[in-house]
Amino acid sequence: MILTVDIGNSNIVLGGVTGKNIVFEARLRTEATKTSDQYCVDLKILLEVFHIAPSRIDGAIISSVVPQVLNSFQTAIKKLTGKTALVVGPGLKTGLNILLENPGQMGADLVVADVAALREYQPPLIVIDMGTATTMAVLDENGAHIGGCVIPGVKISLDALTQRTALLPGIQLDQPKKVIGRNTIDAMRSGIMMGTACMLDGMVERMEQELGEYCHVVVTGPMAEVIVPHCKREMTADSMLLLKGLRRIYEKNNRK
Repeated sequence: MILTVDIGNSNIVLGGVTGKNIVFEARLRTEATKTSDQYCVDLKILLEVFHIAPSRIDGAIISSVVPQVLNSFQTAIKKLTGKTALVVGPGLKTGLNILLENPGQMGADLVVADVAALREYQPPLIVIDMGTATTMAVLDENGAHIGGCVIPGVKISLDALTQRTALLPGIQLDQPKKVIGRNTIDAMRSGIMMGTACMLDGMVERMEQELGEYCHVVVTGPMAEVIVPHCKREMTADSMLLLKGLRRIYEKNNRK
């Protein structure tokens, strides 16, 4: 079994992969102050929940956008399983052609999502990851990453709305009943949820106009399955995209 780990700003997403089967998927809160021993305990307990012995882990791979957590988690995996985790970054084969002004600035999570999307879907593609930030990556007809955009995520937008206004309350991100809210909470839910869906529709349309081609749109991240049903544009929600990409990159670098 391969342990796949995606360290994001808010959550650490872990998966156990055997062949093409994702045996388990789980999340831990990202905490920069935790030591490797604390993450080791968290990982041990998590594996026990899924009845998986550390000895079953044959290898591991990590993508991270939080450098201060990366080393701690890599050390935790080594302590618990005895395996040295691969880290998505320079020197690791991905097969992705990155046509940016500075390819080294591209986040590991974007690389992983693009690799998985190219494996599962036909380019040209727009790959959307709805995490702490919402990122949109454009892959041309040849599968090359040519650019994209970064947008405040749903949770960031909600936090800004409630923290920077005196009279708006904190709310749960439940589904809005209607676009036209009849009270403050329903109006806020409509604005956040429907507004995000409209933003995705509009950005996809503008990106396609600039590219000059129709694109298949793939959406991943914790908010994907909540927002995509409200979009008018056809989009594919794939919550396991990052785990699939990590598995693919691991395979590329461990062929026997």
